[in-house]
Amino acid sequence: MQDYVINRPDEGAMQRILSSNSSNAAGAILRLAWQAGLLREEIQRLTWEQVDFLDQTIVLPDRSIPISETLSRWLWDLRDSRDRHQERVVLSDRDQKPLTPQSISRLARSALDRENQTAVRLIDLRHDFVLRQLEEHDWQYVSRITGIEAAGLNVHFAEHLKEKRVSTRIRRETPAQIDEFALWKLLRAEKASPAGMALWLTWQVGLQLEEIVVLKWEQVDFSREQLRLEDRTLPLAGGALSALRELREKEPEAEFVLSSPRSRQPYDRTRLSKLVRAALIRAGLDNVTLRDLRLDCGLRSGGETQILALVRRKHSVARNDVMELLGVSRTTAYNRLKQMVKRGKLTQVGARYYLPEDVVPPEEQSRTIVDYLTREGFAYRQDIARLLGIEAGQCRPILQKMVAAGQIVQERQRYLLAPSLTPPDEEAR
Repeated sequence: MQDYVINRPDEGAMQRILSSNSSNAAGAILRLAWQAGLLREEIQRLTWEQVDFLDQTIVLPDRSIPISETLSRWLWDLRDSRDRHQERVVLSDRDQKPLTPQSISRLARSALDRENQTAVRLIDLRHDFVLRQLEEHDWQYVSRITGIEAAGLNVHFAEHLKEKRVSTRIRRETPAQIDEFALWKLLRAEKASPAGMALWLTWQVGLQLEEIVVLKWEQVDFSREQLRLEDRTLPLAGGALSALRELREKEPEAEFVLSSPRSRQPYDRTRLSKLVRAALIRAGLDNVTLRDLRLDCGLRSGGETQILALVRRKHSVARNDVMELLGVSRTTAYNRLKQMVKRGKLTQVGARYYLPEDVVPPEEQSRTIVDYLTREGFAYRQDIARLLGIEAGQCRPILQKMVAAGQIVQERQRYLLAPSLTPPDEEAR
């Protein structure tokens, strides 16, 4: 197989080209390709509505691209010189009408040739933009603003990657924190696309990817708003139900919910996984997986409610309590509790979990104890437990840490402020 060649332009030559094409169509084309990484068809179809001068971004259907202040200012001046009824950014210099893709290539070629950049193609300018971004940012960011999936980066830009290859596998010890606003924006953008449908069915229904790729329309009961699987029946509502209805209207004869446009066969699991991963990266949800979304669905559809009810009844719970309550493994119980902490539903103190309004958060415990001792003079461990809203046994490591830090001292069963922290009027007494 022939190597993929990138002909990088000379930066000095590009600056001269842009300077000599300061307000014409060639200048707009080259700037959008080299300074924003747009493809030829994107340059041709770009409208002023897609240029956000306030946030300095170009907003395309599949991604948002931050642009420099220099490019933003140049585009602003170009827009200011135009008839406001013209929607397209790139217009013919002669008749002020939209250019064809072929005309765009011809104008770019002529401008590049005049500065002896004869080997550089229009696509090379986009690739040079990608390479410059890879020099400053991680691959997830570059994938997000260029629309190039991880597989494409591996194929065409491997030698320019820090690790020579990007991996979409996520390894971490704690659950992901899901930005629901970003996820909703992604779902609205994707709608009933294969990636969007997989995300809806995972996050709102709780299906696994293996179940999604073999799901048939005969299992979708629109009248009862249910999804019938072999081992269970699941309710359908909200965005997932709307997306399914929209997709069914588009494909009334399809057998499978998600099928390849050409073969009409079920989507390959690996291919669908890559489509979803690329969509999550474009949305800035680099650290989120389908497993995270399925776990979040479990929390929102019952597990979370049950856990909160148990905490209210017992004042606090440990991981074993959740294992017994939900009938899940130690790891699953741990992940669910951690996600609830991330979402602000619970506060963790040691190995126990409390309602946030019932306890003093760990980062405020020392200050709260010091304030109490300043006011009351001394306290027993039971007093500290009531003050913090936690179990008496959990106070010991907190108090020992404060003693070691020189904040307080222990006299038998009592705890007092360290002499260095005792107010002068208290010492006089």
